[in-house]
Amino acid sequence: MHRRLFLTSLLGASAAVAGLDGCAKGVATADTGGAAATRPLAAKVPAGTSLKITSYQGVEQLQFRLGKFPPLPFTVSDWVNIGAGPDVINAFRARSLDVANNAGIPPIQAQFQGLAAKIVAIELTRRPNYLFATRPGSDIRTVADFKGKRLAFSQGQAQGVVLLRALKKAGLAYGDAELVPLTSNQFLTALQSGQVDVAPLANSQAPAYLKQYAAKGARTVATDVVDLLNLLWAPQAALNDPAKAAAIAAYIPQWAKGQVWQYEHPDQWNEEFYVKTQNLTLPQAKSITALANKPLFPPNWDEAIKWEQETADLLAEGGFVKRTDVSGLFDHRFEAIAARAVPEEYRR
Repeated sequence: MHRRLFLTSLLGASAAVAGLDGCAKGVATADTGGAAATRPLAAKVPAGTSLKITSYQGVEQLQFRLGKFPPLPFTVSDWVNIGAGPDVINAFRARSLDVANNAGIPPIQAQFQGLAAKIVAIELTRRPNYLFATRPGSDIRTVADFKGKRLAFSQGQAQGVVLLRALKKAGLAYGDAELVPLTSNQFLTALQSGQVDVAPLANSQAPAYLKQYAAKGARTVATDVVDLLNLLWAPQAALNDPAKAAAIAAYIPQWAKGQVWQYEHPDQWNEEFYVKTQNLTLPQAKSITALANKPLFPPNWDEAIKWEQETADLLAEGGFVKRTDVSGLFDHRFEAIAARAVPEEYRR
């Protein structure tokens, strides 16, 4: 399952320039957007164009194959199997990746680190995608019980902001618990070994964890905190290339339609993805799908920008990043593309 879309359609050059100015004020970088990034997107992808795109656990490739989608009008030179924000940022820096699917926090982290990159598509997530899992033998039952405990925390990933928002909602200050810096791919091992007392896990991870450790006292703690944004983003170097920018614009509709196809075909997705590739039982797969978000692609990005700014402010309050204006993280040339690609019931 994946993450999600954003602001008002100010599609002219002035909107693009404003977005770039905001980015320039937010962080100094040698890889800033130039005139190429303000030009209108080409209507056709030039022949010979290729992109390197993330497909964590092969999700996008499977969606496109099962949905019998038409070929993309460019070459995908590599489907990159990475999902964690820090890994994506490193791949952007190495110029080994052109488009990635993440939550809202990695672009903030990238800006803080001085990497120029922009959000190009957004899906809104209205229901929680994460819950908290406890280590075996823990007596934790509510978020209030997190006080004084060791909490797995990745400040550059969605799981990090879910944890921070949950603590704030429970009235706990950051200093009330120990935030143990880890990346999400380390969370399960940290729980199993007792290195941390709590870790945020994706809904899809919880069944397998509980199957192995519930008998030893592990449990989950539900949260109503949502991670609102599932997005596509790209490094400024790719967006400055008119051919790659056109290819990214051509990829966005297929990405959005893939989310819709998965949502509309839960039985097929359960079998082909969760059972065959994730080694879950069919009942476990159904329990995950029952929590799935209806994909929603807003024609404007107002709500997304507001959410992203709140997230950046939350990180700044904890001293994880400097205070920053996130408005420059959005490339408004792409704003309405995803929404136009899906039926009206998925535009929100």
